[in-house]
Amino acid sequence: MSTPRHFLGLDDIPASELRAILDEAHKRKKARAGLSKGAIDADAPCDGKTLALIFEKSSTRTRFSFDMGMRQLGGSSITATANDMQLGRGETVDDTAKVLSRFVDGIMLRANSHDTLTELARNASVPVINGLTDRSHPCQIMADLQTLEEQGRDLNGLRLTWVGDGNNVAVSFAHAAAKFGFNLTISTPQGYAVPGQELSLARGAGAKITVTENPMEASKDADVVIADTFVSMGDKDADKRLADLAPYEVTDALMSKADKDALFLHCLPAHRGEEVSASVIDGPQSVVFDEAENRLHAQKAIIKWCFDR
Repeated sequence: MSTPRHFLGLDDIPASELRAILDEAHKRKKARAGLSKGAIDADAPCDGKTLALIFEKSSTRTRFSFDMGMRQLGGSSITATANDMQLGRGETVDDTAKVLSRFVDGIMLRANSHDTLTELARNASVPVINGLTDRSHPCQIMADLQTLEEQGRDLNGLRLTWVGDGNNVAVSFAHAAAKFGFNLTISTPQGYAVPGQELSLARGAGAKITVTENPMEASKDADVVIADTFVSMGDKDADKRLADLAPYEVTDALMSKADKDALFLHCLPAHRGEEVSASVIDGPQSVVFDEAENRLHAQKAIIKWCFDR
């Protein structure tokens, strides 16, 4: 039996494979022009396959995009929270992986801990996809990069600026910088930096990353400005985080430092008046809803890549 092809993080997948996934995402989206959302893709590459969708965290975009993605690919999905399963009552992750591998063709996990994801993948005999962990969010970044290319941007040499908390999404952007050749500037306050080992890993793989605490300086001449929520699921210090991160709100003043044609990205859900002003996220430079839609298309390409081995 061949080793399953997992999609756990952008750092451990060759750049050529990630490029192929993006190309597939563009192709599959284009092929759906004129089809109803529930119509099955003409080639139905996942006919007869079932993907388990497991959630330790609540979800809108991840849940609906993976479910609809499998339907459009001609397959099916089974959705459960950890509390719906014996996993929530103490069954081990490795036992869960071995059992589910007997029932389904693949597993998508949205986990609290990245260790849970890697343990699941170690013990599964079917592909495992990272739907989000505390370390990374690779599916989101693939959708983001698809969106930028749709807008006519060449990723190689593009200037991306991340403003706010150095969270799991920021980490995945750092990993992607090494694979796609864009320049990444990260602006975070003290105490909220991207973990040093992740920056070292990305830089060691060739990523061009600049770090600064000054968000205005970071945004100068940027082609893309990216924000994310200041308070993520599970954070217990909301008031402190909002106070510490308030100077990093993406406002019209900050966007004015970027290139005049700069785009704004946000993976959603968004909190207007916290990490981004309403005038920016609802303004002409924002492509956040194209970005959200592309979760569907990028993940379909990821699913197909996992099953194609």
